[in-house]
Amino acid sequence: MRLSILTTLLFCCICFGQNNTDTSLYMKSDKITYLTDIGSETGDLYKTIGHHGPAVENEWMALRIYFSDKVAIDVYSKAKPGLELRKANWYPTPEQQKEGWGADYYKVASTVGLGGVKLWDGEKVVPLNPVTNRLARVGKTDTTSWMEMISRGVPYKGKKVDILVRVTVFSGKREAKVEAVSLSGEKVQFATGINYFKDFGTKKGTNYIAVWGKHPEDVAAEIVEIGAAIMYNPKDYEKTTDDGTQYLLISKPTKTLETKIISSSARETELNTLDKLEAYIKK
Repeated sequence: MRLSILTTLLFCCICFGQNNTDTSLYMKSDKITYLTDIGSETGDLYKTIGHHGPAVENEWMALRIYFSDKVAIDVYSKAKPGLELRKANWYPTPEQQKEGWGADYYKVASTVGLGGVKLWDGEKVVPLNPVTNRLARVGKTDTTSWMEMISRGVPYKGKKVDILVRVTVFSGKREAKVEAVSLSGEKVQFATGINYFKDFGTKKGTNYIAVWGKHPEDVAAEIVEIGAAIMYNPKDYEKTTDDGTQYLLISKPTKTLETKIISSSARETELNTLDKLEAYIKK
């Protein structure tokens, strides 16, 4: 009996001691050597970097930031918990998908994606582009993985600002954290939010927006319903708007902003409907 208890305790320690997150940043021409950082004066390494930018994952989803004028956040959805990014490189084969791997079902188009960050000049959305330099970095701690994109020299209201967007995933925690920082020290208005398509279901609360539906993706082996949500502090924002493709949150002038994002798939066994996703958020 004692041996059984000790074995169970040891198993629990091993399981809870694992960091079930990972990072991925590499040149498309070299899938063997992984990088910790890469920069470009043009601000566009979309076609040069594997999966078009830095990426991180936890057990339930992977996220990437496009290394281009978009700086949008995209999602890799999973059918079952586990780490897949370094094996699948974001694009598993149709055979692997049918065997239970995840896939790129999410489509960002020209939006912020899921929790991506842009600026607001009082009248319209301002992209984090052009830049004098753009830098991507990834890293890990004992319990997290993170990626960040720094866009330097972004024209904004007659000046140039440096903006950092950082995404952190946590071991054992479904939702990720998105942080936006004005590195120049000046207050700016950030624009963030979540995109959607026709016939999507939507649930809104005082501090969250959740959507559910089929993205018109063209790289996955099948089309699957995907859920996504952004959670935020309503006190941080002065207005919300809907441009027909995305729900946008416009922040008050600030140096920093933080939201949480989550995504799930109809293929998984837990949060496989909009109602279940909303219930999780409320809980």
